[in-house]
Amino acid sequence: MEQRRQVTLLGDSILKGIQVDLSSRRYKPQNEMNVDALESEFQLSIHNDAHFGATVRKGSRLLDRMLERQFPCDMLVMDFGGNDCDFKWKEIAEHPEADHQPNVPLPEFVELYRKMIRQIRSHGIRPILTNLPPLDSERFFNWWCGDLDKDAVLRWLGDVGNIYAWQERYSRAVERLAREEQVPLVDVRGAFLDHGHLEQTLCADGTHPNTLGQGLITAAFQNFGRSLRLAGQTV
Repeated sequence: MEQRRQVTLLGDSILKGIQVDLSSRRYKPQNEMNVDALESEFQLSIHNDAHFGATVRKGSRLLDRMLERQFPCDMLVMDFGGNDCDFKWKEIAEHPEADHQPNVPLPEFVELYRKMIRQIRSHGIRPILTNLPPLDSERFFNWWCGDLDKDAVLRWLGDVGNIYAWQERYSRAVERLAREEQVPLVDVRGAFLDHGHLEQTLCADGTHPNTLGQGLITAAFQNFGRSLRLAGQTV
């Protein structure tokens, strides 16, 4: 029997498979990505160690502990950026005139992510990155700022569409980092954009993929694996 390659997922709630429960307006684990299909097609054994709310700062600490335990793994798939690029919207609403920084400023985000990639490689593990699924600015704004002073937030933000643009900066930074470090990249964002109806793929908060969106993530991983196979590489 062919030996299955061990894959660990390390990242945030996108890979964790978190969705919004509309009845309670709370987040719940509802991972409907087809892990079984990926394991079967590519002879993998997938362990999900993604965490709700994780940034690269937390990811770096988790990685250190994982490597200290000598966790057996051939490949490590990482998706960070969605929480890193977010802001403390309550503080913005209360002090729109102040200087507000994202949870992890972009230069620090890139530096920590690059360090993690090199650390993984130094242990003989293959790193794989994913870019960020796009978000819906209007839904995001209404979800996170609905109970806040929206006018104050908009004085700081300028335009609701800037939420999308800011998040895209982090996604592009991940893509650039993958090129610079020659790390394979799973084009999750492209799968959503190619679908053409973003509003159908996201939960009410405008950022977490719903069941349809999680299916697009599965398809992105399938296309990634098949493209490697066509190029004569193993996943």
